[in-house]
Amino acid sequence: MPKPKILIIEDERSLIDILSYNLSREGFDVSASSDGAEGLRRAQASVPDLVLLDLMLPGLDGLQICRQLRSDPKTQGIRILMVTAKSEEVDEIVGFNMGADDYVAKPFKIKPLISRIKALLRRPSVEPVSGEVISVAGIEVDRTLHTATLDGEEMQLTPTEFKMLWTLMRRPGRPYSRNELLDNARGEDANALERTIDVHVRSLRQKLGDRGCLIETVRGIGYRFKAE
Repeated sequence: MPKPKILIIEDERSLIDILSYNLSREGFDVSASSDGAEGLRRAQASVPDLVLLDLMLPGLDGLQICRQLRSDPKTQGIRILMVTAKSEEVDEIVGFNMGADDYVAKPFKIKPLISRIKALLRRPSVEPVSGEVISVAGIEVDRTLHTATLDGEEMQLTPTEFKMLWTLMRRPGRPYSRNELLDNARGEDANALERTIDVHVRSLRQKLGDRGCLIETVRGIGYRFKAE
């Protein structure tokens, strides 16, 4: 079995050395870059399984790199664990909105970090769904026919609920902020409060019955569809 490839993009050389040593001991194939632009080029060239990405970098910053990786079909399936010295909730939301899969604030302990990396690598690929139909755990959403079924029975979803379910299901495990779900479901110009999404989630969970638990609350962020 090939070793999972991890690319560290971090400007603190001492931290690169510590992370490289410990991740290599865990059986990962580790490479590193201390410059944002160089790190992006490496990610595009080697397509690692996971990028450990610092937010504050010389050249391109972490959000710019995250945005470019997610916009390129070749690299958009890479897991991204964002690392930063900032820990405010707003920074987490911005990072997730750019496409980060998880978020950890400095200073952090190595063993819990490695556990989070392993958990991310166990998730299904985050590559976007190639077709117009998603089927997970007996829930099927057809965007072309605009139908959603549960165990073969059609659900009566509002347009907002339908778009929200599609958004969540197409990227299992990826957290979405309330504003992001509203933008995807109703358009960026929608005149709505972000807490409105809580009402839609509650209704959608009810319509999903015992599968409603697959829509998980991410405290301080929003919601995600459970990764199997």
